[in-house]
Amino acid sequence: MADTALPDLERVMDAAWLAPDRGEAGGWVLRAAAGVTQRANSIWPRRAPDGSPHDNPALLRQARAWYRGRRLPVIFQIVDTTRNEALNAFLDAEGFTRQSETVIMVRDAGGNEPGPDAGVEITAEPSAEWLRLWWSVDGRGGDEALATARAILEGCPALYALVRDDAGVPAAVGRLAVPPCPEGGPGDWGGLYCMATRSDVRRRGYGTRVLQALAGYGASQGLNGYWLLVTAANRGAQELYAKAGFREAGRYNYRQERPKRHLTGC
Repeated sequence: MADTALPDLERVMDAAWLAPDRGEAGGWVLRAAAGVTQRANSIWPRRAPDGSPHDNPALLRQARAWYRGRRLPVIFQIVDTTRNEALNAFLDAEGFTRQSETVIMVRDAGGNEPGPDAGVEITAEPSAEWLRLWWSVDGRGGDEALATARAILEGCPALYALVRDDAGVPAAVGRLAVPPCPEGGPGDWGGLYCMATRSDVRRRGYGTRVLQALAGYGASQGLNGYWLLVTAANRGAQELYAKAGFREAGRYNYRQERPKRHLTGC
């Protein structure tokens, strides 16, 4: 798989975790989901069609008004590239924090994916069991927040994998998002999200089985490669994914104006 430019990855990453409430301010994509996950409640500074600069006070005023109307803080998701240097400097001057540094990892689909694992259940929608396990590991909030999270998940075509322990209880889950290829973006890529293992059964291979099952299914459907997101602080997960063939392709930070509450997600 040839290297994919980060701006192209940003397009499919946005499509794979689609915020239900969206707006535009110049080249900025404004995203909101009632505060559920940082990614779905942040600004993606997509390049403006006319090439106008992003370090624009007028755009920031528009964004502040948009988020104020939703009772949400202003947060940017900014990939570490030279094209964002001016915007980062602008946000530094405005007093925005840096938080939740996240590593973007990618890998080829490869030709040696394992065969089907009969013990991994793969469905086109998240079951109630799948949602409960994922939310117990990654979620913040009650039933209303979970309903919003489900709407985000179902905003993009995806597959959901679940593996059970010896007692038949869900042990690990994962999601393979396969967003439609946007114009100018990478085609035939899948995004691995929501990789979660029950705390009492970790290091028993359940998460690896979920990862292999989703990657194997993706390869059988002609996907050329995958990306996933992992927090920079989670060195253990990075090492695990590196052993599975993933390599770092870039990083991003969240830049928040007024921290009010902790939001979840990479």
